[in-house]
Amino acid sequence: MKRMRMAMVVALIGAGVLSGGCLGRAVKEGFGAATGAKGVYAQTQAPAVDLRMYENIEVGAITDGFSGKTPHQLLAILPTKIVEQLQSKKLPTGASGKTLVIQGKIIYYEKAGITGQAFGPFEEVVSEIQLVDKDSGTVVAVANCIGRSTTTMNQGVKKKAEGLAKGIVKWIRKLYPKQE
Repeated sequence: MKRMRMAMVVALIGAGVLSGGCLGRAVKEGFGAATGAKGVYAQTQAPAVDLRMYENIEVGAITDGFSGKTPHQLLAILPTKIVEQLQSKKLPTGASGKTLVIQGKIIYYEKAGITGQAFGPFEEVVSEIQLVDKDSGTVVAVANCIGRSTTTMNQGVKKKAEGLAKGIVKWIRKLYPKQE
């Protein structure tokens, strides 16, 4: 009886150890489904002015700067995703007054390959984003913003656009003064 229990315990421990990678991936996929694609940024030029003077934020042109390799669908979806993120963070959109324009270009786009599927997918889109004073055309600040997917649930153009929008708005939120 003791041998049978011991064999059962060893078998369960062995199964746990062997399935750890699969279990870990399952947890990661579940978390990814709940949180969506990720967005990050790295500021390359600090704001030249106090952003409190801007009463409105608009999305301008975001173009393909990656030799035609950026999917047109991403460029079409991105402005809407940015506006959704701006609104969710309660940043001013659609208002009148002094306006800050988000513009830029996609400088890198990666789609997960077959090898990536086996070890965990990795997709990303990298952009150089500028905040521009609408009246003068002056560049106020610049950052590299990234939309990243590390789960199967968040693969595809729409999810990368969502992640990129999150990165852009995280950056703006960091710079923009909180509303009283």
